[in-house]
Amino acid sequence: MAFRIEHDSIGELKVPEEALWGVQAQRAVENFPISGIKPHRVFIEATVHIKKAAARFHSKAGMLDKKKAEAIVKASDEILKEGKWLDHFVVDVYQAGAGTSHNMNTNEVLANRAIELLKGKRGDYKIVHPNDHVNMGQSTNDVIPTAIRLSGLLLTRSFLPVLKKLATTFRLKGKEFEKVYKSGRTHLQDAALMTLGQEFNAYGENLERHAKRIERASDDLRELGIGGSAVGTGLNTHKDYCKGMAVFLSDQTGLKLSVHPDLFEAMQSLSPAVSLSNAYRSLALDLTRIANDFRLMTSGPATGFGEIILPVMQPGSSIMPGKVNPVMAECLNMVCYQVLGHDTTVAFAAQAGQMELNVMMPVLAYNLNQEIVLMTNMLKAFDEKCVSGVKAEEVRCRQYADQSTQVAAALNPVIGYEKAAEVVKAALKEGKTVKQVVLEKKILTEEQYRQSVRLEKLVDPHGRSGKQK
Repeated sequence: MAFRIEHDSIGELKVPEEALWGVQAQRAVENFPISGIKPHRVFIEATVHIKKAAARFHSKAGMLDKKKAEAIVKASDEILKEGKWLDHFVVDVYQAGAGTSHNMNTNEVLANRAIELLKGKRGDYKIVHPNDHVNMGQSTNDVIPTAIRLSGLLLTRSFLPVLKKLATTFRLKGKEFEKVYKSGRTHLQDAALMTLGQEFNAYGENLERHAKRIERASDDLRELGIGGSAVGTGLNTHKDYCKGMAVFLSDQTGLKLSVHPDLFEAMQSLSPAVSLSNAYRSLALDLTRIANDFRLMTSGPATGFGEIILPVMQPGSSIMPGKVNPVMAECLNMVCYQVLGHDTTVAFAAQAGQMELNVMMPVLAYNLNQEIVLMTNMLKAFDEKCVSGVKAEEVRCRQYADQSTQVAAALNPVIGYEKAAEVVKAALKEGKTVKQVVLEKKILTEEQYRQSVRLEKLVDPHGRSGKQK
């Protein structure tokens, strides 16, 4: 392998000749061979957006040579618009505190590519310098918190349509199953009757509410602390830099961004990222519940609930012929558990800041990004490969509705709770239906029973189903 020699304040170091990264990123590569995990593409793009916006601002302000700025912007666009050079972001996500290594990796990639665009050779930082030109007006300490905010917003912008589409699919299934009568279950015991449609409609309602929570949680990320520089004072920045960066970053990303009212607080606290992560955690908890419901409702099919039929995705056993498992629901469970772990890491990292800086930002950034990416990919697959193809086992559902002793709840106003309880006990003891016991004991006539126990009235006593979405 051919090398070039670069130097920094520590000394000289060999850097691979073909590398766009430079000496500081190379030191990080050698110092932190920890996981082999590289930063998420969106986090790379968020950091590059900051560098591009800074070059645009400083060129407009007359602080950066126009040709250098144009080369930095073009190098940035090759990453942002063409997806080039992503393999040159080589620093492990577990790295030096605060994210200095990632910031310098970005500075060096853009500097070396800008140098090439200006007909120079990689490593000739007299043409474009990573610190003096690409990092002009910036510090790792305001770049990384801003990149966390931008990446969270960008990933959430892609996630919300996926979540809303899944909610819509549940709503459509709720409409499809609105006449599928079944036994409700509380404490995993037979409960009052309902429809499968009501169950699925509630799932849709739940996900729509989570979408609103996530949107609300993401709003605080729109206030940026870029321009705080090293500790929040704005050292070495132009007086209009903060506002200019918010304008340029809004233009580049399509996000509505503004300047944080307190640049010190924006650097010290990562609470907006925690709030967003918590919103995803809350969603994961409900999705776990829904996945578990799916696994129960499809259990069997001969010896379980067998109320719904899920799309067949793959053989379920290496030894039991014809066995099919609820694999998409199982996978959703696993992803949700992982999201809970990511959120826990975000929480611990966020509380670990001291004074003017939280040095645990790299691990927080990775975990926040990862949980949103996992959720996006998983919910898209769960929608397309599971929920959209769910079918109701109507005969089984109706059988449970007819056999459920909790139709007796409808008799409370007619014969009283205690008498209804006696009927239930007799039905269970004798292996009969509530109707059989009521008629045999001449508690009610068949017409009286029919008027008291009408399925459509039991599942919708106040006529609300027609008003649901």
